[in-house]
Amino acid sequence: MKQFAYALLFAACAPAAWAADKLSLNEISGYLNDLKTAEADFTQVNDDGSLSTGKLYLHRPGRMRFEYDGPGAGVVVAGAGAVMIQDKKSNQPPETYPLRRTPLSVILARNVDLSRANMVVRHSFDGTATIVRAQDPEHPEYGSIDMMFTGEPVQLRKWVVNDDAGGQTTVILGALETGVKLSSKLFRIERDNDN
Repeated sequence: MKQFAYALLFAACAPAAWAADKLSLNEISGYLNDLKTAEADFTQVNDDGSLSTGKLYLHRPGRMRFEYDGPGAGVVVAGAGAVMIQDKKSNQPPETYPLRRTPLSVILARNVDLSRANMVVRHSFDGTATIVRAQDPEHPEYGSIDMMFTGEPVQLRKWVVNDDAGGQTTVILGALETGVKLSSKLFRIERDNDN
């Protein structure tokens, strides 16, 4: 279940396009603030090296859903200020964590401002993508998130969640389809209890 808990907080992806230059924090903040709805296939590399695949749904601010592939696969939902992890194979109720205590809150914030003091602890360019490591500046103990962006146009390709226990989970995004209509039911975990 731990892998589901941290899945929501990370993503890593191979760039589909070459970026010419390092993107500024203002460009990346603007891109995230303009990103309202999106969906994409994803591959997740868990801390133990295992792989998971599924579909990601994003509705900013504050909402995200990971649907894992396979019969009885789990679901991770961020919404209403919480992250809920549901293991469909278990008879246990979903696990719930405050969204603000996860690095995912950086991406899902109403107003992303990466220039805020002590939020970005690394800002680099590897020749193809800009990588930003961000954290809650008031609570760095909650962990951090490494986000990879390509340019022309700016696109989020991957993120890696570095949790407070030293674990890492990587999410690699497929083609991100933006501006999609998403049902509010996707972001309510109760929807899955009816199955």
